[in-house]
Amino acid sequence: MRIEIMLEDLVAANRILANENVVDAFGHISVRHPDHPDRYLIARAVPPELVCKEDILEIALNGEVLCGDLRKPYLERFIHGAIYEARADVQSVVHSHSRSVIPYSVTSEKLSPIVHSCAPIGAHVPVWDAQTTFGDSNLLISSVEMGRDFAKVLDQNNAALMRGHGCTVAGRSIRGAVYTAVYLEVNAELQMQASRFGSITFLSEGEIRIISERLANAKPNEGYDRAWEYWCRRAGIAYHPSATE
Repeated sequence: MRIEIMLEDLVAANRILANENVVDAFGHISVRHPDHPDRYLIARAVPPELVCKEDILEIALNGEVLCGDLRKPYLERFIHGAIYEARADVQSVVHSHSRSVIPYSVTSEKLSPIVHSCAPIGAHVPVWDAQTTFGDSNLLISSVEMGRDFAKVLDQNNAALMRGHGCTVAGRSIRGAVYTAVYLEVNAELQMQASRFGSITFLSEGEIRIISERLANAKPNEGYDRAWEYWCRRAGIAYHPSATE
């Protein structure tokens, strides 16, 4: 039963991220398998808005599609496996090309929380540049080696940007990862607007910690779950109240 509900949340997450303009035809979200921590669940290579439960694949951390499934996986699945390999605490990963975030990946301007609801993006959002290790490339993380290199830059942070490419969020649940991915885009847009008026007062590390802990430890129908219900209704998805990851 647990995996069935998790699959429902994974499908819902794809639809929510599309509806909230975090992903478009490209981008993906995964969740670590609840019974086999050395593999994860992710859709086959289809636009997130179209994902159904039947589209979900099981993939090993090295990127191998399991269970004899011959359907095409996402090229950048190596992002997910490398993060799960490096971080036992991570249960869900979102990769997107969130548009307002991109300018922060190609300039010296650092992305950092400016409003309380955006605290879970973390105090430090590093930038990974494929050029540093791999030279000229198509900027896509298309191998285990590139995935592991990115995971080193992500380190223990909740999010990291990819120069000229996009961003990735690591969460301790599907709902937490979706929340952070949505509010990473929100913060990027608000920070860009605020920068027009001069210097910005960012949240302190203490404020970020307190707010993030409150959200993560909230009761059902509060915190991440409250946001999840709102986004489900906006996307026309059935909602169930208890986070199960």
